[in-house]
Amino acid sequence: MELFKKNKVSVTTPINVREALKKGDLFTRLSAVVMGLGNIVRGQIIKGLIYLVAEIYFIIFMITKGITCLNNLVSLGTKTATKYFDETSQMYRMQLGDNSMLCLLYGVMTIFLIIGFFLAWRGNLKSSYAAQLKREAGKHVQSFKDDLEDLLNGQVHRLLLFLPITCILAFTVMPLIFMILMAFTNYDRDHQVPANLFDWVGLKNFSEIFSSSSGLGTAFWHVLGWTLVWAFFATFLNYICGMILGIVINRNDTKWKGMWRFFFVLSIAIPQFVSLLVMRTLLQPDGAINVLLRSMGVIGKSSSLPFWTNVTWARVSIVVVNLWIGVPYTLLQVTGILKNIPADLYEAARLDGAGPVRIFFSITLPYMLFVTAPYLITQFIGNINNFNVIYLLTAGTPACLEYFNGTAGKTDLLVTWLYKLTVDFSDYNYGAVIGIMTFILSAFFALLTYHRTSAYKNEEGFQ
Repeated sequence: MELFKKNKVSVTTPINVREALKKGDLFTRLSAVVMGLGNIVRGQIIKGLIYLVAEIYFIIFMITKGITCLNNLVSLGTKTATKYFDETSQMYRMQLGDNSMLCLLYGVMTIFLIIGFFLAWRGNLKSSYAAQLKREAGKHVQSFKDDLEDLLNGQVHRLLLFLPITCILAFTVMPLIFMILMAFTNYDRDHQVPANLFDWVGLKNFSEIFSSSSGLGTAFWHVLGWTLVWAFFATFLNYICGMILGIVINRNDTKWKGMWRFFFVLSIAIPQFVSLLVMRTLLQPDGAINVLLRSMGVIGKSSSLPFWTNVTWARVSIVVVNLWIGVPYTLLQVTGILKNIPADLYEAARLDGAGPVRIFFSITLPYMLFVTAPYLITQFIGNINNFNVIYLLTAGTPACLEYFNGTAGKTDLLVTWLYKLTVDFSDYNYGAVIGIMTFILSAFFALLTYHRTSAYKNEEGFQ
C-alpha cells in the first residue's frame, strides 16, 4: 500500500491532539477555537456543522447556567429559606432559597458536560487533521454518508456500545460520584433541604467514623466486626455443608440420588423473601416453633426461646436460616465438579492406604478450592452486602441505643445500617461514608484473596 508522508507523518499513523496542533495547517489549528472549521473547509460540511453547533451550545450553556452551577458546587448555596408575612393575603408564606442537593447535582452534571465537550474538542482536532492528511495525500476525504456507512460496518462496535456506555455514565457513574461527594458534606437530619442548606466539611465524617470515642465510630466498629463474622460463617458453613452434602449424595452406595437432590434444591424454587419471612414468623416468641415446643413440654407454658430477642440467639438463628437458603446453591455448584475429579486419584489413594478423611483433605478439598475459589470470593463479598437475609429476618434488631442514637442494631450489617441511616434517619452524609467503606472493604478482600488463590497463581495445576 502506497503511503504518503508529510512531516514524517503517515496517513495510517494514529493521530493525537498534540501532533494535530503542532503539524496541522492553519484551518486545523483554527479548529481548536472554531470547532468543525477544518472539516467544513475540506468538504465535510455536515460533520463540521455538528461540531460547530456543539461548541455554540456549550458556550451558551456555560454563560447562562454552567458558570453558576460550578459556583454553586463550590458554595452549595448561600440563600436559605425564609418566612415572610404577605400583607395582601394576611398570611405567612415561605420563600424558598437555594437547594444544596440540586447545587451538588447540577454541579456534577456540569463537570460531566465539560468532560464530554473536551472529548468532542479532541475528536474535532483529530478529525480535521486526518482530513488534512488525506487531502494532501490525494486520497478521498470521507463525506458524512461515508462516515455513516463506516459506522455501520468497520466501526459498528462503537455504534453498538454508544448507548450502553452512555447509560452507564448517566445512571451509574454520575450518581455514584454524586453520592461519594455527599460523604464530604454535613447533609444529615439537621440540614435537610430545601428548608436548610448543607456545606462541605472535608474529611470530618471520615475522621468521626474512625474515632472510637464518637458514637458513630463506636457503632461502625461494632457493626463492621459483626459484618465480617457473619460473612465468614455464612460463606464457609454454606460451602462446607453443601460440599459434604454433595459428597454424601454422590456416593456409589447412595440410592435415589435424584430424589435427594430434588428435596434439597426445592427451596430454590421458593422466592427468597418468602422463605425468610416465613422463617421470621415461625421463630417469633409466639410463633409456631415456640408454640410447638410448649405443647411438647420442652419449654414452660409461658416461656419462649429468644430467637430474635437475644443477641446471641438472633445471630446464630440468622446463620442457621441462611444455611437453609444457601446450601442448595452450593450443592448444585459442587455436584458437577465432584463428578469431574478423576476416579484414578481416589483409587490410587485407597491403594496407598488413605482413609476417607485423608482422601477428603488431600484430593477432594484442594480440587474443589482450586475450581471454586472465585465463587467463594464472590459469595463472601455478596454476604458482606447481604441485605435481604438480615433485614427480612431481624431488621437489625435487637437494637442498641448506644449504637449511634439507636440507628444500628446488634445484627445490622454495614449495608442494612446504611439503609437505616439514609431512609429512616436521613443522615445521608454518614450513609455515603458507610457506602464508601463497604466498597473499599469488599474490593480489598476480593483482590487480596483472589491473588493468593491457586486458581490465579497456578492455573494449570489440576489440568
